Amino acid sequence: MSQATRILLALLAGILIGIAAVAVDRDAALSATKVTQPLGAAWLHALQMVIVPLIVGLLVTGIAATAQAARAGRIAGRSVALFVVVLWSTTLMAAVIEPLILDAWPLPDAWSAALRAALTGAAAPGKVPGLADFFDTIVPTNVVAAAAADAFLPLTVFALAFAFAITRLEPEPRALLVSFFRAITDAMLVIIGWVLRLAPIGVFALAYGVGARTGAAAFGALIHYIVCVSAIGFLVLLAGYPLARLGGGVPFGRFARAAAPAQAVAVSTQSSLASLPAMLKGSGEIGVAPATAGIVLPIAVAIFRATSPAMNLAVALYVARWLDVPIGPGQLAAGIATAAITTMGSVSLPGTISYFASVAPVAFAMGVPIEALGLLVAVETVPDLFRTVGNVTMDIAVTSCVARRDKEISHETTDAG
Repeated sequence: MSQATRILLALLAGILIGIAAVAVDRDAALSATKVTQPLGAAWLHALQMVIVPLIVGLLVTGIAATAQAARAGRIAGRSVALFVVVLWSTTLMAAVIEPLILDAWPLPDAWSAALRAALTGAAAPGKVPGLADFFDTIVPTNVVAAAAADAFLPLTVFALAFAFAITRLEPEPRALLVSFFRAITDAMLVIIGWVLRLAPIGVFALAYGVGARTGAAAFGALIHYIVCVSAIGFLVLLAGYPLARLGGGVPFGRFARAAAPAQAVAVSTQSSLASLPAMLKGSGEIGVAPATAGIVLPIAVAIFRATSPAMNLAVALYVARWLDVPIGPGQLAAGIATAAITTMGSVSLPGTISYFASVAPVAFAMGVPIEALGLLVAVETVPDLFRTVGNVTMDIAVTSCVARRDKEISHETTDAG
């Protein structure tokens, strides 16, 4: 049985046992949450304790890999530039669309209130930051204090600047520092692996409290979450088609036929890497030279996840709406920046680890409690399908754009000669 299946079963068992226990003896069932709630909170804290060193390590190693790819040649550099544009564009799209989805199809008030009551560890919202607060806090005055306070945006900005500074060093000290931070990252992943072995216990403990306090509303809320967040991944997937048409000159029908086999592999494996052979074949069918596809697609699989920042931001916005945390312009700007920047560091992580490592910093940057993530990770399998298929589709679309631009430059050079 896979880890994701065990976590999902723990979620279902916790909710159902909580509902059944309340039906038998409400007072005793609610008294049991005095044990289960701290147990679930301890598990979340164990995950939270490694996020700061993990994010710093991932950003340093991720930026090093990105810089190395950009220096690998003209096509690679152009690909990386387009990756960055797409990542920021999809993140901005999510910032606009997700609130509209939640306004058009809100979670019922009774469900939302019950869930807020169930997540007793969620902090009450404080002052809503404006844009002035965003610019006032984006650059840390004390990076150690920022890390201690879980101020992820200023910490991310420092880590980003530090990572780019490392890329300007001489080869020997650069390799030494990258190896050091890669070792830190690997050590944090080992710890996370240990903590995730306890995930069924932690998720069960959290889910029991939610089931006992909310009843069947918990199931409706989880389905609502899956649809609202998956919708953002589906929109990123759809955006690949006009990008290939406008940027790559590939007709919609031709692109759809070429991308379909890779999308099918992505659905069945939930792995961009496993979809790489089908992506290479599909790129050839839309006229991309094998040499170009052989450069762009492996880099895309290694460092590019088009859906990640958009869907990570969507999760944070959903939880904020769920817990009635008001999101001001400063918080939204912090979430956008954190989501787009940290994506370059977390692309190589397994799904469950990636969920916490990617979403938690965005939530912290926006002032959104992360307690709900312990439940939502159990149903991440469905949104993850949209993540993978959207990533694969956008990889092929970006490859078509790079190939077209490379042909244009080659023709211009030939004509000039």
